[in-house]
Amino acid sequence: MAVFRRTMASGLLFTLSLALLGWAVEGQGNGRNKKEVSGQTSLYLGQHRDIWRPLMHTTVNLSEIRSIKSSFQVRTFDPEGTIFYGDTKNGEDWFVLSLKDGICMMQISKEDVLVSVAGGPKLNDGKWHTLEVSNEGKFVILLVDGTSGLEVGMQSKQTEEVLAGELRLALGGILINEEKLIVQFGPQMDGCVREGNWLNLSLPWETDVEELWPCYQNIKSGSYFPGSGFAIFNTSVFPIEADGEIKIDFWGDFHQMDGTIMSIKGSGQKPMFILETNNNTKEVTLTFGEEKISMKDTFRRLAITFQTDSLQVLQDTNEPKTITLSISLVSHPGYLTTWKEGRLAIGGLLGEGEENIVSQFLTGCLEKIQVQGRDLDLDLAVKRTSVYSHSCPA
Repeated sequence: MAVFRRTMASGLLFTLSLALLGWAVEGQGNGRNKKEVSGQTSLYLGQHRDIWRPLMHTTVNLSEIRSIKSSFQVRTFDPEGTIFYGDTKNGEDWFVLSLKDGICMMQISKEDVLVSVAGGPKLNDGKWHTLEVSNEGKFVILLVDGTSGLEVGMQSKQTEEVLAGELRLALGGILINEEKLIVQFGPQMDGCVREGNWLNLSLPWETDVEELWPCYQNIKSGSYFPGSGFAIFNTSVFPIEADGEIKIDFWGDFHQMDGTIMSIKGSGQKPMFILETNNNTKEVTLTFGEEKISMKDTFRRLAITFQTDSLQVLQDTNEPKTITLSISLVSHPGYLTTWKEGRLAIGGLLGEGEENIVSQFLTGCLEKIQVQGRDLDLDLAVKRTSVYSHSCPA
């Protein structure tokens, strides 16, 4: 069995963890209700699951390691999320690579040393970027598109020891309690990896998801709803303005969508507000209580404003003009209470019973969503399924 000194092991933990990112989607059973994944093609990281649970994982004997350099490409519009995790000693020593604010962040825990470092260029521009990681003595070096990104040195005061046994690897999640992280971050990552070149290892990876999501060849910024998913928020997290206004804005090609864009309801009530679009009739319909308005004009933005006595709907059309519609709220005095205590669903129709029951899913791309003037991050939803939160197929 190969013998690894502590300093070399730090680099190996880092670089071998990167191996996970190169394996592609080729599912085969292994008798343990797990799907084995291998290959070198693209892999989507943001598949729905428990937010910290890895998408894939594997275990390798340290004696099998022969290379300490790895490279891969990553593409995302998401500013934050887990890329991969690796550990030894069953999680006593661990390493995490993620994005935060669009830049790479490494966190390492090893014996008496805790390190967190972030830097390099922003990577969440929707372009493919090449990352290369290598170990040089006590230093781990990250290159981004061929130029210096991060360099981390680690040296413990404890006696160097022989490191043997197994290394655990995980993609898109971690195998330790998230409270152990030095810097907290949102783990969900809408992004893809491809063209991995990993340590000359050829072992299978395992995943317990039924079907792995695809990476689209071309993408644009936005949130994509494939017709089977939604995002639910507690409306209480969106403060009401001093004048009582509630404003929600959507951008996109509404005539290329189909299904429910948004619904709002209180606990145990019928939906108070529904916004839906029909791709066949090219009609966008807004329902508030028993009142309904339909819009057939071509527009790229829809601004909905709940005021104290009216509901204003503004359409920005392809021409330099706006169309404003309004509904009186005199017959709906309880809408503010519903907003303070209700739920907002993006991409589906909330049911009348359980708050989380959603139907009539949206198919299409919302290029931008704002609530009260702030961009809405679907990763922050209290419940989210089957949605690409930061990218749409182009």
